[in-house]
Amino acid sequence: MTRAQVHGFAEDAPEVGRLAERLAVPMGLVNLHAFPDGESLPTVPLTDASTVILYRSLHHANERLVSLLLTADAYRRCGVARLVLVAPYLCYLRQDVVFQPGQSLSRDVVGQWLGAAFDRILTVQAHLHRTLDLTEVFGVPAQSVSIAGDLAVLAAAGGQPLIVGPDIESQPLAEEAARRLGTDWIVFDKTRLGDRQVRLSLNSPEKIAGRAVLFLDDICSTGGTLEQSIVMLRQAGAASVDVAVAHALFGADVESRLRAAGARQILSSDSVPNPTNKMELAGVLATALRKETTA
Repeated sequence: MTRAQVHGFAEDAPEVGRLAERLAVPMGLVNLHAFPDGESLPTVPLTDASTVILYRSLHHANERLVSLLLTADAYRRCGVARLVLVAPYLCYLRQDVVFQPGQSLSRDVVGQWLGAAFDRILTVQAHLHRTLDLTEVFGVPAQSVSIAGDLAVLAAAGGQPLIVGPDIESQPLAEEAARRLGTDWIVFDKTRLGDRQVRLSLNSPEKIAGRAVLFLDDICSTGGTLEQSIVMLRQAGAASVDVAVAHALFGADVESRLRAAGARQILSSDSVPNPTNKMELAGVLATALRKETTA
């Protein structure tokens, strides 16, 4: 019996292949059929592997979650004993409390679905604010791998820029990056006024003038906060502003706005398909998954 294999979906084939190569295990692709009404029917590769590591990043979550859960069921029916989900971007974590009466607790709903389907869950730079332990959310071993330091090293290219985070919740990322680079950090004060509107103010603006700045965040989607931050950093005298985000959930229009605002370089990981992707995650994921292939 084969110990482990890495499987995934056709749209993720390059990432699936890189991860399988890093782990030195076979790869396989799920055949995902779409009926005319939009329903999905996955057919999984028949395998003698005792463990299937299933790669499925969960951007566009409403499209991807149902097919993922159906696929997990198909593997169980084929006799796969251990299913490990690798979701570099993990959805529905931002709604980790009920902010207003009448809302759902999305984190826990999706957590129950995935925890019931998989034996282990691995993600990257999860969007965690009030959640300290992902295992409690999913009810199975779950891990978020931090890449803040690796992203900063890649973006800095040997320099020691000032690390800037978008808000107090980004402080751990900024500190990790600054520690790796041997530099200093600051964060904005941010008040969210809506999905697309925030109020920002700078802490320690005296640190910015004449400095190369690296703005670091876990997620960028609409780009509103980031665009405003870049403008404020340039107005405060930053010599340059580079941007590194773990998950680039934005389109070309947002990238154009960020560059127009003054961003010199924009880079991200390959957790989500995007032209700004410069960091491949296969290496850090393989490190976290090594025991699945050797134990």
